[in-house]
Amino acid sequence: MNKTLTEEDVLNKIREVVATQLGLDESQVSEDASFTNDLGADSLDSVELVMSIEHEFGIKIPDERANKISNIKQLKDFIMEKLSVKV
Repeated sequence: MNKTLTEEDVLNKIREVVATQLGLDESQVSEDASFTNDLGADSLDSVELVMSIEHEFGIKIPDERANKISNIKQLKDFIMEKLSVKV
């Protein structure tokens, strides 16, 4: 992605990817939603979500870090951190 993304842009893109991947409506994907408890993601879903997010944002999420990301806000914060370092 070439243009500078705002936190809102990143959050909206995460909502879109997560909703598509898990078969949910984007309105169900709130910033404080837990992937497993609130959105019903299992371990396979989690792996697929990481791959989709990596592809969408052109970043790499190390496995040890991915295992610590449990909700949408943590994922958004990680992506913002990665994008700011990448620039």
